Amino acid sequence: SIYSDKYHTTIGVKVDKKSVNVGGDDVVLLLWDIYGEDDVQEIRLNYIRGTSGYLLVIDGTRPDTLDVAKRIRRRIEESLGHLPFVLLVNKSDLANDWKVTDDDLAVLRAEGWQVEITSAKTGAGVEDAFQNIAAQVAAAN
Repeated sequence: SIYSDKYHTTIGVKVDKKSVNVGGDDVVLLLWDIYGEDDVQEIRLNYIRGTSGYLLVIDGTRPDTLDVAKRIRRRIEESLGHLPFVLLVNKSDLANDWKVTDDDLAVLRAEGWQVEITSAKTGAGVEDAFQNIAAQVAAAN
């Protein structure tokens, strides 16, 4: 619930808790904010082992982040099997600058990806994303 204009890269893992209500039941999510992947480092899958679900966050203004998310999901599926997940396409407040297209997202949705449009700056869509992953996790358990 806090936004800063100063960009801070996650180093290692930041852990938070989030409570959401799903079907009248309170669900407590333990969130591990893990650094992203780049040319130098990959996400260590041992951070993900034992998880009930995950969120992948991409930048709508940078299509390369979608390619990275696809790669991460493929690695998780190969190593850990199918887990509930949601793709968050961030920066909806900059939609005019987006390079990730509606067609890109339609293809993902057709493949069964859950996609939420979000803005860390305005908070738009963020609660919906937490509701979505919590509902998926609750349904899977």
